[in-house]
Amino acid sequence: MPEIKENFAETNEALSKSQRRRDALELKSLARDLIAMSHSRLARMPLEQDLRAAIDEARHIRSNAARKRQLQYVAKLLRRSDATPIIEAIEALELDTRQLKARQHRAEAWRDRLIRDGDPAVSELLLHRPGADTQAIRQCIRKARSEAARDKPPAAARVLFRLLRDMDENQPLPPLTPHSS
Repeated sequence: MPEIKENFAETNEALSKSQRRRDALELKSLARDLIAMSHSRLARMPLEQDLRAAIDEARHIRSNAARKRQLQYVAKLLRRSDATPIIEAIEALELDTRQLKARQHRAEAWRDRLIRDGDPAVSELLLHRPGADTQAIRQCIRKARSEAARDKPPAAARVLFRLLRDMDENQPLPPLTPHSS
């Protein structure tokens, strides 16, 4: 998200009219994002009480014109306060989301490789995770292959994915090399 001037009111006189307008539009966009944000994510935002109340009010408004007015009001409240902690909190949440997605993709890639390649892939995984439950991994691979051959739902593949995801939570799984995937 573009950087918004820290103290909007103090720097207002030194900025050009165009810059003030860009900053106001960025804050309006931030207000729109906050209103659209899920309740659980919004609860983790460092918001002042009046701003939180204005956002909650905007969520309940059904009239388009009234919703636009409330959006303007939320943006006005953002202009009056320092939006930097809110922007940083949103960026931290987005970083957490990207890291979670990366973990999921790593576990999926390892699951697919283990099912496809079998013992050579298990051996490579064990080089990086010597304490892994080899028996459970091999058993899941056998069941997943059997289920795939009989067009059954991939229950064992899901179990293998969860095993890998748990391993990745403790310590990230090594990325698959291009020649190994």
